[in-house]
Amino acid sequence: MYYVYALVSANRDRIYVGLTKDLNSRLKEHNSWRTRSTKYYNPWLLFYFEKLDSRLEARLREIKLKSEAAKEFLKKVLEECARSSIG
Repeated sequence: MYYVYALVSANRDRIYVGLTKDLNSRLKEHNSWRTRSTKYYNPWLLFYFEKLDSRLEARLREIKLKSEAAKEFLKKVLEECARSSIG
C-alpha cells in the first residue's frame, strides 16, 4: 500500500503533496526539519490522503494532485476541514 497525501503549513499559506508507504513516519519527517523542501514551513498538518495499491498508481495520482485544478480541489477540502473543526 502507498499513500498520496496533502499537508498544510500551520504558519504559512502552503500546501505540500507527496507519496509514501508510511504516512505517520513521513509526517514526523516533515516536522523534524529533515526534509529540505518542507523544513522552512513547519509545522505541517495532514488534511488529506488517499490509499493506493501500487507505487505507480500513487505516483500518477501525486502528479495529478500537483496540477493547478487539483490544487483548487485541495484548497476546498482544506476549507471544509477548517469549517468542520470550528463548528
